[in-house]
Amino acid sequence: MPSKQKIVVIGGVACGPKAASRIKRLNPDAEVTIIEKGELLSYAGCGLPFYISGEVESHNELMATPTGVVRDTFFFHKVKGIEIKNHTLVKRVDRKNKCIDAISILSGANVEIPYDKLILTVGSKTQVPPIEGTDLNGVNFLQTVEDARKIRNESGALKGKKAVIIGGGLIGIEVTEAFKKQGMEITVIEMLDKVMGQLLDPEIAYHVHKEFAANGIPLKLSERVLKINGDDRGNVKSVTTDKGEYPADMVLISVGVRPNIQLAQNMELEIGETGAIKVDANLRTSDPDIYAGGDCVENTNRITGKPIYAPMGSTANKHGRVIADNICGIDSKFNGVCGTAICKLFNVNVARTGLTEKMAADLGYDTITVLNPSPDRAHFLKEAKLIIIKLVVDRNTKKLLGAQIVGPGDVAKRMEVAVSNIASGGTVIDIAQYDLAYAPPFSPAMDNIITAANIAENKLNGFGKSYTPMEVKAKIDNNEDFIFLDVRSPQEFEEMRIEDPRVKLIPLGKLRESLDQLPKEKEIVAFCKISLRGYEAERLLTGTGYPNVSYMDGGVVCWPFEKFVAG
Repeated sequence: MPSKQKIVVIGGVACGPKAASRIKRLNPDAEVTIIEKGELLSYAGCGLPFYISGEVESHNELMATPTGVVRDTFFFHKVKGIEIKNHTLVKRVDRKNKCIDAISILSGANVEIPYDKLILTVGSKTQVPPIEGTDLNGVNFLQTVEDARKIRNESGALKGKKAVIIGGGLIGIEVTEAFKKQGMEITVIEMLDKVMGQLLDPEIAYHVHKEFAANGIPLKLSERVLKINGDDRGNVKSVTTDKGEYPADMVLISVGVRPNIQLAQNMELEIGETGAIKVDANLRTSDPDIYAGGDCVENTNRITGKPIYAPMGSTANKHGRVIADNICGIDSKFNGVCGTAICKLFNVNVARTGLTEKMAADLGYDTITVLNPSPDRAHFLKEAKLIIIKLVVDRNTKKLLGAQIVGPGDVAKRMEVAVSNIASGGTVIDIAQYDLAYAPPFSPAMDNIITAANIAENKLNGFGKSYTPMEVKAKIDNNEDFIFLDVRSPQEFEEMRIEDPRVKLIPLGKLRESLDQLPKEKEIVAFCKISLRGYEAERLLTGTGYPNVSYMDGGVVCWPFEKFVAG
């Protein structure tokens, strides 16, 4: 490898600086240049909502190392030995002669930059809905530090202002809490019937919806925005949907991003089926001297093996390392993503990875699912908090296809176990034998994810027939005749219950002596608070000769429909 190899990075937010910095560590003699059209480099874009909320006081904290050193142009030049050309726009890349034509945005001067290897890390673009009014004063997007500074510092005092957030995805959820902490009145509008788009199944999204309501935030689902209205001075004043009109002093549009591929198209690089730049496992483009990473490229789905567009800052940083290794002669591969995501809304945390139940069904998988609600640490500790785990498992291979976890407790570490299991290529049953760290302040003796894996194993082995809450609701809506057997205590029944004429209360401790109340010719669906007792009831009744018994997964806690709650 030539000692003075010229390496140019186009894009300076996440993947680009990561690749450039590692290249300089592996090959200090390399000449590395970063071209960035903006002013700021290497900032934590995922931290922008926390800057808006005021939790992060200065935007410089989003650009700082853990020791507090700001990663600005001076830092990259003096500490890393990397040349920075910010405020610089790339006009053209001559692949044949390996030369970049660029222009300084500040001076207007043209710049020619030769390269031996080129890295494209040009990120993504915010999607702008095709509606009138997106250019009004007070209409915002959130992708850059400049966007966040505009919202927090250039809009005047935020307290008391009315904000409409268009889009209930990850950014919309996180900015909702940020706006609330600033004292704003918020309405969230989502065109789908649940938050986080296709990333969650309904019974998990339900608990996020409840958290919006618990914090007094109107969540308008299944509403399509038609127009953003302005006053005679060009300032936003309201948002009109197909169901109503909502006053607004500020609008945040967060309906997703799409890969920034204009430069790649101009260079005639291959674009993948997801609409992002196509790269191989080494993150090379169709030109072997050009690499690409971050939000502008497509990845491989580790479950299906198919291309997926899943932009994420953590993935971009991994891409940077892989690209640097390959440029410096280390054969390094990026094996793909599971589509993992996590966020919090006030007191509820939600995480997901892999395929949802609906995704798996659409792809033709024969699945079983698990719903396991339980405290995230030993139940006898007052710090214990509920989490609900949903697993989606391939019945044929016994492999975990996806997981979703929601609740006020610790969802992150259980999600990391699920991701590790998927990435290892093992089966869901393997999780039950994992030697996870245990002490009462951290988990139950049988961790939640281990219990979920045991439930999956029971189902795979045919021990215990079950329905999901969605399937039970469908049976009710179809007016099917069955006994919906509640085996909780009378006190629990009075505090919270599913109200339906099919519901029959027989506490589990009295079930053996009450068999005469349950005709064997009828189907019976047992349940309790979390369905541990529901499963016990199914086993008891099946063992005593009842031919058509099942239990409802997740119990009352996971029932995502109307239920009676005392008080």
